[in-house]
Amino acid sequence: MRTCLLITAVAGLLVIPALTPAASAAPQPSIAPKSWQLNFDFEDPQRLVVQFPGEDQPRVYWYMLYSVTNNSNRDVQFMPQFEVVTENLKVYPANPAADPAVFDIIKRLHLRDRPFLLEPFEAMGKLLQGADNAKDSVAVWRDFTGEARRFSVFVGGLSGETAVLPNPAYDPDKPKTEVKTLPDGEETEVVVNPRKFVLHKTLQVDYRLPGDQQTRSQAAPVREKVEWIMR
Repeated sequence: MRTCLLITAVAGLLVIPALTPAASAAPQPSIAPKSWQLNFDFEDPQRLVVQFPGEDQPRVYWYMLYSVTNNSNRDVQFMPQFEVVTENLKVYPANPAADPAVFDIIKRLHLRDRPFLLEPFEAMGKLLQGADNAKDSVAVWRDFTGEARRFSVFVGGLSGETAVLPNPAYDPDKPKTEVKTLPDGEETEVVVNPRKFVLHKTLQVDYRLPGDQQTRSQAAPVREKVEWIMR
């Protein structure tokens, strides 16, 4: 299913478990635009099975086709972030530098309906105003279904609207950052004790995977809800 969504149409809520009851009222996105906003036309995720040479088992991917148009009154930097979050809170970010061979397969499959499909990384950058400057691209994930019966797709980078919330767990006696070791062995500094949270207006699309565990991974996801949240 393809959906053309005008960014100003829907409002949503964000629930942050870490907030105390007194501070649990999260901000809602504005109905009227408060900043630049983009039109986002998307199709529901589709399953793709790829057999790579030299590998015994095929790889399973999911991809979401989209078009983005800048109908605001200014050129903007389009830097989208796509994440899948399953019902058991596992997070799967889309990789804009995914295997080019996978993109080539997707491009061939949709050559007629999306002849100007851009690689995810190529779609990033300045987005000029007007329908003539719209961009077609795709978000790609490795298989995330497993035992999941439901998942949500979060799309950031479609609006300049933000909100700032104080962190109720902030401890001035603790360091703001810590050094973490990544799976590849590299070390990076991450913020673990922020004084405030900056929330961004984000699109959330909820899906259900019908069937049992054996058939669920091959079923087409059923869209249940589309809303805007501050995340």
